[in-house]
Amino acid sequence: MADELRRSFIKRAGVAASVLAGSVVAVAATTQNSNRGEGSDAGSGVVLGTAHKKEVLYKKTQNWSNFYNAAK
Repeated sequence: MADELRRSFIKRAGVAASVLAGSVVAVAATTQNSNRGEGSDAGSGVVLGTAHKKEVLYKKTQNWSNFYNAAK
């Protein structure tokens, strides 16, 4: 009896897995390919800003000079 239950479960799990795989393939086949590389209308995903300010990464201070000299 337990053997029959186990086999029926395995059969149902196999059918469910094949249905899931089939639906994934169908969705992948019908989805539009969106190329996001260079020359694409969709863009590369990188946001380019329009700021005119220069980015300052550090201010030259005595503490910075001490750290930089110690790191050399």
